[in-house]
Amino acid sequence: MRYLTILLFSLLFVQSSQSQIYEIGGFLGGSNFIGDVGATNYISPNQLAFGGVFKWNRSPRHSFRFSLIYSELEGKDSKSDDPRRLERDYSFSNDIVEMSAGMEFTFLDFNLHDSGNKFTPYLYSGVSAAKHDNFFIDQNGNNLSENTSSWAWGIPMALGFKTNIGYKWVFALEVGARYTFSDEIDGSVPDSEERELASFGNTNNNDWYVFSGVTLTYTFGRKPCYCNY
Repeated sequence: MRYLTILLFSLLFVQSSQSQIYEIGGFLGGSNFIGDVGATNYISPNQLAFGGVFKWNRSPRHSFRFSLIYSELEGKDSKSDDPRRLERDYSFSNDIVEMSAGMEFTFLDFNLHDSGNKFTPYLYSGVSAAKHDNFFIDQNGNNLSENTSSWAWGIPMALGFKTNIGYKWVFALEVGARYTFSDEIDGSVPDSEERELASFGNTNNNDWYVFSGVTLTYTFGRKPCYCNY
């Protein structure tokens, strides 16, 4: 929560001498985890996710984007369709704070200074880093903390649809999967090498998680003079 508060207050005071346009707002939705524990449904939100979003619109077709999102990722074998996971009956929950930065591309021109209603599908990708606690699961299914934390770096891949509301607001629906370079979020691979025997699952597959929700952003800044890149 402290990170989100700092982000939102700092972005509210962002000023620039360049003639560009910015967006600032919030994200609200749900999260679901895909890994070695729990169900493997691609889009199945089971926990709340919320945070802040900031965009720098460089042209009517692309924007630089930064976000900070908090959620509690959860996985329960009892929700899986896999008989082996149902019999094992492991579960976990892990709080994450994710920072993400990258570029958003729109399929249609989305010039906020043109009059009238505008809408377009869009794609977003870049790089993400999610801070999470480290733990491992013993043979009895107990979650045991390692009293450390790690960063799960990843690649966000989001598909959305956005439209303007009046002259100053933009509303969007979005589903975004995160492929991570980590297999530690669900406790299937302990962070400590001393606990390698506690590893389980497919160690060749890394963790995924998905954010599904809406964003509402407020636009500000002078009329842009878009660059040709």
